[in-house]
Amino acid sequence: MGKFEVKTRKNGEFQFNLKAGNGQVILSSEGYTTKANCLNGRDSVKKNAQSDSQFERKTSADGKHYFNLKATNGQIIGTSEKYESASGMEGGIESVKKNALDAEVDDLS
Repeated sequence: MGKFEVKTRKNGEFQFNLKAGNGQVILSSEGYTTKANCLNGRDSVKKNAQSDSQFERKTSADGKHYFNLKATNGQIIGTSEKYESASGMEGGIESVKKNALDAEVDDLS
């Protein structure tokens, strides 16, 4: 079972990571100025991760694959790690879909 880890960055901003059951980070958020906004972002992941159309598939300048999860307003909620292959990226998307909905929150902030 996956979990969201909420933590405080060195600059004082809040961030969440969605981790798969094996502990690997599968989605990372931007920095938020307040914890409440960070938790709203986490809720948005739960809401939007079930719709494949909310995943934006990308290729970085170094040829690696990654994805952004977007809210219905087009704002990026979270970004994946970089994958060597498109199939690895698709596996990451499936992992977010599987883990986000029922993930518990581990507040480390």
